Amino acid sequence: MLNCWSVRENDYIWSRKTHTYMTSLTLPPLTGGRPVPELPDARQLSIIGGSGAGKTKFMEELTRLNGQRAYCLSAISAPFPERVESTRQGSIDMLFREAVEKQPYMRTDAVSELDKLAYMLFTDEFEYLLSMKQVRMSTGAVPKLKPTRLDYLVTLWERVFPGNRIVRTAGSMMFSTSSGDDLISAESLSQSEQTVLYYAAAVLYAMPEAVIFIDSPSLFLHPTVLNNLWNSIEELRPDCTFVYNSVDVEFINSRTHNVCVWVKSYDAEIHAWDYEIIRPGDFNEEIFVDLIGTRKPVLFIEGDARHSIDARLYPLVFPDCTVKPLGSCDKVIESTRTFNDLRNMHHLASRGVVDRDRRTDPEVEYLRRKSVMVPDVAEVENLFLLEGVIRPMARRRKRNPDRVFAHVQKAVEDEFRRHFDEQALQHVRHRVKREVECKIDARFSCITAMETHLRSLVTMLRPREQYNELRDQFKGFLENHYYPGILKVFNHKPMLGDCGVARMLGYKNKDEYIAGVIATLKEGGPDADCIREAVRRCFRVDEPLPERPVRHAPPPRKGGNHAKPVSLKNRRSPGHKVKKNNKKRRRDVN
Repeated sequence: MLNCWSVRENDYIWSRKTHTYMTSLTLPPLTGGRPVPELPDARQLSIIGGSGAGKTKFMEELTRLNGQRAYCLSAISAPFPERVESTRQGSIDMLFREAVEKQPYMRTDAVSELDKLAYMLFTDEFEYLLSMKQVRMSTGAVPKLKPTRLDYLVTLWERVFPGNRIVRTAGSMMFSTSSGDDLISAESLSQSEQTVLYYAAAVLYAMPEAVIFIDSPSLFLHPTVLNNLWNSIEELRPDCTFVYNSVDVEFINSRTHNVCVWVKSYDAEIHAWDYEIIRPGDFNEEIFVDLIGTRKPVLFIEGDARHSIDARLYPLVFPDCTVKPLGSCDKVIESTRTFNDLRNMHHLASRGVVDRDRRTDPEVEYLRRKSVMVPDVAEVENLFLLEGVIRPMARRRKRNPDRVFAHVQKAVEDEFRRHFDEQALQHVRHRVKREVECKIDARFSCITAMETHLRSLVTMLRPREQYNELRDQFKGFLENHYYPGILKVFNHKPMLGDCGVARMLGYKNKDEYIAGVIATLKEGGPDADCIREAVRRCFRVDEPLPERPVRHAPPPRKGGNHAKPVSLKNRRSPGHKVKKNNKKRRRDVN
């Protein structure tokens, strides 16, 4: 994103170099004289709680405590003139008042916040173009135009409403739609469209490093534009901290750098609150009950919401799900099973996502039957090395997709060749460990039987044969340049950084490359669709779940009458012989 410029040349409104995490936010007092907790770093703070718990008063106090950095927005009153004007320094009303005093030619008949923003946008545009004309007249050089606030507004509007346009004509903004109808004014927009226009324009006038308070961020907004709008706004102002007061659980869960303050109650006498900081991934049972109200299917994933790649990537790949990070893969598998077992209580489908690691195909099929998805790559980092991810990113970064992918494929193959034997050994170790866990759990009649069974394990497990078979398989991947097969079995965390994909695409390191893929998915468009489809295909999302294997009954014994049970009186019956043989076998063992 380019830097936005004000009227005076080289005067930044904000800078991309500004830090992107909240700092020194002062929280209201806690009841009982308890010390006020410290907030972890995050770009978003969400105030949640039940009706009547004191969320609105909590937000008002939070606004007061953060002084001149506070910038308050509410779409409820933005289009209407019947309201009390704000006297807070830096508010839209104060900014308009100051602009009128400085520019006597500016119209003064605006009363609503939406009108005032429109007037300020055009005044800034006029002054900037006038300053560029003065530069050209005084120096003779043609100045390079920088994006203005109005330019950023137009870009964001067209991102949220593809096919719609903002047209600048006769000193006002007019709007066109993909239907091809006549231009309409802002007053003729729907309430949802006016809300988008208000938020998009208002954040452009927030002071640097502002704490932007938004009351009911999902109010008036259609669900199809909600996340796209706020993702775009947060990307537009990376220097700001966003504080949301919302009861929309789905919106709160869609924020990827979010910390929640759970307001439980308010004591008016001592002007203090009972509240709790809910760090990402720490939702307890009471909060989980609130999540049941969501209408989306639930997707349980590994990792934590604060640090893991999973929590940043999967909400954008599976936007139709409420994504919940749970930590370990065992917890994901167990929670998915439990949640689906209780489906008659909440009527929600749930799935899990775990890394493939070194799981065998039968293990993967078993998990898929349990609604746990496993990708066709060894670990989540390998998803960023899929051909369907690298090629769209290369096109986006104005690189040659064939050249970039060929370089990455060769680097991955070379790295795999260097770790060839180690990878085969690790896969054998995983298989042997799983098989031993199953076989050692058998029932034994005595210690001698257990010792005999343990002595036979090496023969049963065949570790060297499995090792050689895996080496042959891995060798075939390299000889045939089977890139998907390598990504499926190669567990090597440094590979994403060592293969050079970030450098080939113009990023400084792998973290910047990952952030670039995430930003592309947030922005949407054809490249994002290609990446999302490649990742979903890797999970085989659209394939039917595998059927449970059918266990066939053992074949009937020869000579037996299987239409009727054998008489218990017949001492020569097969049943009698089996029983006798069993006794004999037990005597031999002992």
